Amino acid sequence: QLQLVESGGGLVQAGGSLRLSCAASGRTFSSYVMGWGRQAPGKEREFVASISGRGVSRDYADSVKGRFSISRDNDKNTVYLQMNSLKPEDTGGYYCAVSKDWRTRTDFSSWGQGTQVTVSS
Repeated sequence: QLQLVESGGGLVQAGGSLRLSCAASGRTFSSYVMGWGRQAPGKEREFVASISGRGVSRDYADSVKGRFSISRDNDKNTVYLQMNSLKPEDTGGYYCAVSKDWRTRTDFSSWGQGTQVTVSS
């Protein structure tokens, strides 16, 4: 099982950008579908983006399409989430996650501890 550590969260004004990173432990990182989820205060955790093991396929929630981009570097065991044109409604805890396979890419089986993103209006 991978251990996940997120970084890169912070406070940003609306329209700004942030890049989140997730460092994973484990020798089989490239075999995992990786992704990001988020949880706003008072709301359930939701899917944000997923990327296949070799980075060929990506999927995004409708709310972030065209603004967020997920990528990975298998040599560094790291997955990234580039967030542009941020909106106040993007505020929340962002969690790196692992999915069992591409068919379940929006349903994650394990999560990191999270990093907070706050977007001010």
